[in-house]
Amino acid sequence: MTFPRTSTRPDPREEPVAPTRQDEVAAAGSELIGGPLGRKALLGAHWWTPVRVIALIAVGMFALGMVQKLPCYSGGWFFGAGAQYTHACYSDIPHLFQGRGFAVDLVPYFDKIPSGISGGMEYLEYPVLTGVFMEVASWITGIPTGAEDSLQYREQVYWLVNAGMLMVCAVVIAVCVARTHRRRPWDGLLVALAPAGMLTATINWDLLAIALTAAAMLMWSRSRPLAFGVLIGLATAAKLYPVFLLGPLFLLCWRAGRWREFGVAFTGAAGAWLAVNLPVMIGAFDGWAKFYTFSQERGTDFGSFWLIQQQRMTTPLSTETVNTLATLLMLASCGLIAALTMTAPRRPRFAQLAFLVVAAFILTNKVYSPQYVLWLIPLAALARPRWRDFLIWQACEVMYFFGIWMYLAYTTSGDKHQGLPEEGYQLAILLHLLGTLYLCAVIVRDILMPERDPVRRDGSDDPSGGILDRAMDVFTFGRAAHPPKHASHGADGTYVRWGAAEEKRPLGGPAPESSP
Repeated sequence: MTFPRTSTRPDPREEPVAPTRQDEVAAAGSELIGGPLGRKALLGAHWWTPVRVIALIAVGMFALGMVQKLPCYSGGWFFGAGAQYTHACYSDIPHLFQGRGFAVDLVPYFDKIPSGISGGMEYLEYPVLTGVFMEVASWITGIPTGAEDSLQYREQVYWLVNAGMLMVCAVVIAVCVARTHRRRPWDGLLVALAPAGMLTATINWDLLAIALTAAAMLMWSRSRPLAFGVLIGLATAAKLYPVFLLGPLFLLCWRAGRWREFGVAFTGAAGAWLAVNLPVMIGAFDGWAKFYTFSQERGTDFGSFWLIQQQRMTTPLSTETVNTLATLLMLASCGLIAALTMTAPRRPRFAQLAFLVVAAFILTNKVYSPQYVLWLIPLAALARPRWRDFLIWQACEVMYFFGIWMYLAYTTSGDKHQGLPEEGYQLAILLHLLGTLYLCAVIVRDILMPERDPVRRDGSDDPSGGILDRAMDVFTFGRAAHPPKHASHGADGTYVRWGAAEEKRPLGGPAPESSP
């Protein structure tokens, strides 16, 4: 008696994606550790899973960033204003320990900061959850018990405490990105190894909001809209930018007809934000509002194209005019993203639109602090997981990182003029802008030509889209209503295939098979 032969080969759509088989740069880089993954490699059979490896690398890179700040730890933050710039090791954390009243145990938002230590800032100018993070670090640092607890010593301890807490956030971000795309855990390596992330991680407290945002996107990928909403609300209570992700999500849910899930996410976000902010709003409204009034009143600052305009014009624009123009540019950018979302041949992936809307805010804003690059790193890893494009963008950001500190060294060195002059700094700003625009351009191309998308090349739709993954469109405009063959629904109306005929042979692996 004979039995029919059955194949034990796993469905290629369920196998983990090996970047060395799809990415030329990843394949070349893997030569440092033995070369690309072989055909007979046993995946998942070792304790060192991709997530654990990525978490360890994230810790190592964060530690390297702390080492890079060592020249300031015992000198640059305390002696000579220019030393922290020439060594590119500036951090807000030790300076604001005293400057925002933590050294004298003031309560953020409720206690007014004495003018003698605040530089004119009456209240803490950070969102509430970031203020809580700063206050918790202050509690851990402790109250001075003797003369040996000098202010310099306490500022050093405060930076170390914050660095430890921020390291946890950095690991959370890398792990969440590694787990968001179930079949692409190694994309988290882009986050863990990002050089600009290593250099800017301890400049400020942005990693808290980024960790909450990364966790929110992980929850959305697991079809948990309420958890996503709560985490986005908390992230917005720590930094403003995460709220912009609700805009692309609204458009995607509109196109897919998923109104209920968006309503749950929006309600969770609003509830979480209010739960954090309402007590402070009621008890100390002036202190709570300082973040928003400061953002509005702040003049044109470092890193923006508005600064180039200001430096090169004989009559610079007023702050009110810049606010108006920046708002109009952001609204116009959002309009273009909305048009792209509703007319693309296939509904864009959530991570792609999330990157575009946050990048639009960064490009049009009147200030670009060096650590803002951290906002985009996890979104870039999810939106465009290709090492070549990621490294081009990161190279531009690293050059900007050193450019701003060399420019500040130039402006604080008096007649010596040691550092980067104004024209050189303007070039560094342009590199940052062009690098970000380049990454935006390739992501837009992927949206318009889904077969070029690294995530969709194997027939996947939106692995981080949760309830949007493989969902049918119910509302579209223009050519999206008549999609081409490479962006059509499957016979059952749920599964999507993308240009299998155009797909290239994976690096180091067999020719791709046709998906069922």
